[in-house]
Amino acid sequence: MRAVRYHEHGGPDVLTVEDVDRPTPDDDELLVAVRAAAVNPVDTYFREGSYPPGDLPWIPGSDFAGEVAAVGDDVEEFAPGDRVFGTALGNDRPGTCAEYVAAPTDRVARLPNGVGFDEGAAVALVGVTAWRALVDHADLEPGERCLVHGGSGGVGHVAVQLGAAVGARVTTTARETYHDRVDALGADDVLDYARDDLADAVRDAGAPDVVLDHRLDDYLQFDADVAAQGGRVVGIGNQDAAAGFEDVPAARSKELTLTLMSMFNTPDVAAVLERLARLVADGAIAPEIADSYALDAVDEAHRAVLEESFCGKLVVEL
Repeated sequence: MRAVRYHEHGGPDVLTVEDVDRPTPDDDELLVAVRAAAVNPVDTYFREGSYPPGDLPWIPGSDFAGEVAAVGDDVEEFAPGDRVFGTALGNDRPGTCAEYVAAPTDRVARLPNGVGFDEGAAVALVGVTAWRALVDHADLEPGERCLVHGGSGGVGHVAVQLGAAVGARVTTTARETYHDRVDALGADDVLDYARDDLADAVRDAGAPDVVLDHRLDDYLQFDADVAAQGGRVVGIGNQDAAAGFEDVPAARSKELTLTLMSMFNTPDVAAVLERLARLVADGAIAPEIADSYALDAVDEAHRAVLEESFCGKLVVEL
């Protein structure tokens, strides 16, 4: 099969398309003919080596959607020909930017008819991240106010829709260019993240009971300042390794809860994917696909996911 691989850590130029052996599924795995994969910032962190993956050479990619080509001896719930999607690969096992991928059944769910392979790949990792943050960790409830930083981003644009589907009132930030699109996703208040009075604007919209933060090094103190009493902050990312409160007493006075998480620690990925599949099939969540790439252009996608501004996700179509 054809697969993207890197033999050393580095920039996007270390990615090459090679002919490699097709994987053989273990007893609890599926062999999936990949029709679409997605590119996420975390894929570049593995490639660069800041998050060490498995032994090199390595295939990048966390998300996939496609058709089951074969099943392991212990697999009963899937059969060849089933449409499926999955995530949480590319970390402890080879990734998804390949014509075939072997995936454990606990990281896979059926892709409903009518949902495109590109949509399945686009929603997988970011959808599980948003669900884990808002539903599992924050226990977001109907009628609560939720602040989603970066509502046009991969996780952000799904989190906005998930918050709306839960029945919460959603405040989000985005470039002004994307305000109309993010508003259409279900946000109640869309604010320019660059405005000088952002904290006041968030408070005016309603002090958030829940905050989803993808830039803890920039916004952790901000989160504490704007959150409601007893607010829950869930951190999913940062650019600098160091992040901290500038005013700990102010944060303590609100009795904030801070949870730091990684999607790769989700205990039952398949169960979350099944729920996301229903929401996408019902139209409650519609993943935005900003651009698509061929397999031999994954290096371009790795550059774009960090350097370019876009709304939604980048997808690799096979």
